[in-house]
Amino acid sequence: MSVKYKRVLLKLSGESLMGDQKFGITSEMLNYYAKEIKSIVDKKVEVAVVIGGGNIFRGLSAGSSGIERVTGDYMGMLATCINGMALQSALEQLGVYTRLITAIEMRQIAEPYIKRRAVRHLEKGRVIIFCAGTGSPYFTTDSAAALRANEINANIILKGTRVDGIYDSDPEKNLEAKKFDKISFEKVIQMGLNVMDMTAFTLCQENNLPIIVFNINDQGSLAKLISGEKIGTLVSK
Repeated sequence: MSVKYKRVLLKLSGESLMGDQKFGITSEMLNYYAKEIKSIVDKKVEVAVVIGGGNIFRGLSAGSSGIERVTGDYMGMLATCINGMALQSALEQLGVYTRLITAIEMRQIAEPYIKRRAVRHLEKGRVIIFCAGTGSPYFTTDSAAALRANEINANIILKGTRVDGIYDSDPEKNLEAKKFDKISFEKVIQMGLNVMDMTAFTLCQENNLPIIVFNINDQGSLAKLISGEKIGTLVSK
């Protein structure tokens, strides 16, 4: 079966690993995402993953607990490493070769980010999991996803969320919300829609890197996207 995208970057939120819990990682969700990723690896798609850390610690909200912003952001980066290790383990139990790559050096756990080495892993069919964000405070994992996707020349960013695309208002609050099948970068900015944070979004816009926002919890959606089915919302020029 032919695939539409050869190299993709999948962005997952840390909260997606919580399941019905209020924090942490559930084995059910972890295994579900590992199987979804394997379904496209089996199609010979080169896959990079960026996962957030909000299920463990959210840097932006650290201030309310008296933790200084920069310290809080670094704590959030470490949380993404925990999620990355968990996802790596789940994937390898399914027989998928992986590499955990970190923006903050921790030799016993993950290898440092070197662009050429990361691309070589992809070419060899390994799933690479980027953790620790960009390695710098004040940047979100959305920014890390946009940065790494551009660096490795990904064809597209697939942003897995709990809604099936981009709407003109919150579909969970407004039943009349209109969904977009396709929308331009300019229109997203003009309408003030929340797709990614502005730093990440601008980076994608300037480098003409398309984004698809889709419901990752809809089983099989990732494989359908790769095969070219129109799922979610495509953001492009």
